Amino acid sequence: MYGLAAGWKQRVNLRAAACTDTGALRANNEDAFRYSMESRVFAVCDGMGGAAAGEVASRMAVDLIVECVAASAKAPRAAMEKAIAEANRKIFARAHRETALLGMGTTLVLVRVEDGVAHLAHIGDSRCYRWRDGALERLTQDHSLVDEQVRLGQISAEDAVRSPYRNVITRALGTDTTVAADFQELALETGDVLLLCTDGLTRELSDARMAAELAAHLKAGEGLPEACEALIEAANAAGGRDNITCLLIACAE
Repeated sequence: MYGLAAGWKQRVNLRAAACTDTGALRANNEDAFRYSMESRVFAVCDGMGGAAAGEVASRMAVDLIVECVAASAKAPRAAMEKAIAEANRKIFARAHRETALLGMGTTLVLVRVEDGVAHLAHIGDSRCYRWRDGALERLTQDHSLVDEQVRLGQISAEDAVRSPYRNVITRALGTDTTVAADFQELALETGDVLLLCTDGLTRELSDARMAAELAAHLKAGEGLPEACEALIEAANAAGGRDNITCLLIACAE
């Protein structure tokens, strides 16, 4: 799915592209993405749960949240908070209504762009990065056991990569009656590119490798589909042990 739109009433024009892939080893794709160029809302989710439950959770989340934020007249953060709470309630309720879906949940990374500002929310270990002036900066902190251990000085970043607990997340959408998202506001500049992605990308590629792929394909907002495809191809070549999704949002001239 690719999108292209010029800005309206905003200070920046946006381009976007996204790709998702099952990966080299998985049978099903529990990742999902959705975006609205008209409303400037972008979401990526990585579902979890037995059988097809993860697919249900991630698809419910991106559909409910993008539609809710797009339809809201509230300020961006208030709209995002309401959408996240509503999606959490509906996913949790469905999981407890349908036995096969019990325990399902999903990560979330969500962006709403308004008046030149990216309003960012995330839950779990799906990430947002910013590409600016040839450098890639990670903007989100994973809600995961190993990240907490690294922050507390209990293990090193190198140990975290090899930890048997690296897949354990400490927050998820839909697994409890309430959930807390982390929020940020980012002033955008022409040439900025935001990367929203699942851990199928970041577990296979270092930040430096992702930066190299972006540098090879991004030119002032051009080459977004090619950059998405290159990231996924590189992740699959590195092992492709999980589903892989990336969504790029570029601030064009």
